[in-house]
Amino acid sequence: MKIGVPKEIKVHEYRVGLVADDVRTLVAAGHEVFVETGAGAGIGLTDADYRNAGATIADSPAEIFEPAELIIKVKEPQPSEVTRLRRGQILFTYLHLAADPALTDALCASGATSIAYETVTADDGSLPLLQPMSAVAGRMSIQVGAHCLQKSSGGSGILLGGVSGVSPARVVVIGGGVAGSHALQMALGLQADVTILDRSPERLAVLIAQFGERLHTIVSTPESIGPLVTGADLVVGAVLIPGDAAPKLITRRMVRDMRPGSVIVDISIDQGGCAETSRPTTHAEPTYIVDDIVHYCVTNIPGAVPRTSTLALTHATLPFIRALADQGLDRAIATDPHLANGINVHDGTIRHPAVRHARAAATA
Repeated sequence: MKIGVPKEIKVHEYRVGLVADDVRTLVAAGHEVFVETGAGAGIGLTDADYRNAGATIADSPAEIFEPAELIIKVKEPQPSEVTRLRRGQILFTYLHLAADPALTDALCASGATSIAYETVTADDGSLPLLQPMSAVAGRMSIQVGAHCLQKSSGGSGILLGGVSGVSPARVVVIGGGVAGSHALQMALGLQADVTILDRSPERLAVLIAQFGERLHTIVSTPESIGPLVTGADLVVGAVLIPGDAAPKLITRRMVRDMRPGSVIVDISIDQGGCAETSRPTTHAEPTYIVDDIVHYCVTNIPGAVPRTSTLALTHATLPFIRALADQGLDRAIATDPHLANGINVHDGTIRHPAVRHARAAATA
């Protein structure tokens, strides 16, 4: 199979869909790999590294998209990339279509098969291709949240861990999944006062067993969220409904009632965000202020640490890429229902139920 790896063009996106070792593996299996010049520069890989691994270096996006049967990316295709897709081609990347009806429609119009990393499943119901980036985003949420709390960043001037005689910052994490658990691990490590909310008492019990009694746990309900959010110095939104839009759990009124200079880091922004005041931002302009509250809503948080993120991601994606390349689409999805769950758009129609629900809700 002919596999194309374009250079990512989203603002400040430095990750790449395949590393040189992956190319070597695919070429050894009999596949052709085309890598756009400079695609790996953000993680320290040169064109020579890819060429030595057996890739053909392409000078332009056209030289990637035209021959490739399978396109491997990291982030959702940008408008100029969507126009290059064609019927019969496979796109394998993060898509997050619930938050982007325009992209959903454009992918349908292209006729390409669009497989989303974030909806590929595992036997236990987990999301193996989302987990690595959720872990990175969860850890980074505390790192960037601490920075945003600095006065020079518009924050209230609070140190997360406090010092002797001065209380630490109050951190509230909404959602106890992969991103949320990594966020609270980092926050606890910095000696913050941490509370996590989740709908599942069983999940909260697991987190208490893992992190100890320093962690405060609360079952997430509309009644419990409000007081905790308004009393927090840093709120991390880590809510996920696979494939569907994130619920708006943080209301505008809650934001108005927060102490000026507090911070919201909305990891859920890829799926539309879990705060009514959230809107997508970029690494170039990562924050904005609403009602004196700093909002960090970057849609590709892991892109800030591209080397770590790329290695973590490609370790997870390569087996699925091998399956698609070795077997072709039809056989690969017939033999692996988990990969089949990744199909969001195929032959001009929306195939994933959650994406279909989100698209219908957007036009209601």
